[in-house]
Amino acid sequence: MRRGLREAAIGLGTYGAYLAVRRLVLTPAGRQRARRNALRVAELERALGLNVERHVQALAVAAPRLVHALNAGYAVANVMLSVGWLISLYRRGDAGFPRERRAVVAACLGALPVFLLLPTAPPRTLDGYVDTIAASGIDIEHPFLLRFYNPLAAMPSLHVAFAVIAGTGLAGRARSPALQGAWATYPVAVSLVVVATGNHFVLDCVGGAALGGVARGLTR
Repeated sequence: MRRGLREAAIGLGTYGAYLAVRRLVLTPAGRQRARRNALRVAELERALGLNVERHVQALAVAAPRLVHALNAGYAVANVMLSVGWLISLYRRGDAGFPRERRAVVAACLGALPVFLLLPTAPPRTLDGYVDTIAASGIDIEHPFLLRFYNPLAAMPSLHVAFAVIAGTGLAGRARSPALQGAWATYPVAVSLVVVATGNHFVLDCVGGAALGGVARGLTR
């Protein structure tokens, strides 16, 4: 019981720190800074030849049913898998649980200084990009929903960071080569989802993947 309360406190404390940063940056001035930073990311991608987001979105939007699945993957599936994976390890007493939990916490806390100092808006807020979730009738900028997430935290992508951590852990426990390969490519799948839905630039995904890898490396 005491251990469970401790783990809950760690999780809630980490999420609380994330929300505290959200509160500091989610101001009119913060939104202007985030938009400028998003434009800088877009410009850097053009210079590097990585600006493929619109092409990916065009392919996705051409298949409405696929877009609905991608929206669900972004909004629900990735977070549920990342959290559910940790809960599963804890409940079955897996010896690797402390490391996996530490890696997730390290990734989240490691991203907070960037979210605070360099808030970055997602590409869906810029001209020429599609907000697939809004197009489906869901207003993720609604004041009620904004209480639970930071819309100015595109760089680095925590979705991809968590996918790297969970995917690596699941691949290491998979019993067949096919499953190992599937979980190893999970971060790539998540990257495609967040780009196709207009929630992250490619460079956001690169930053998230690096963050996830460093978090795993530091918590061995």
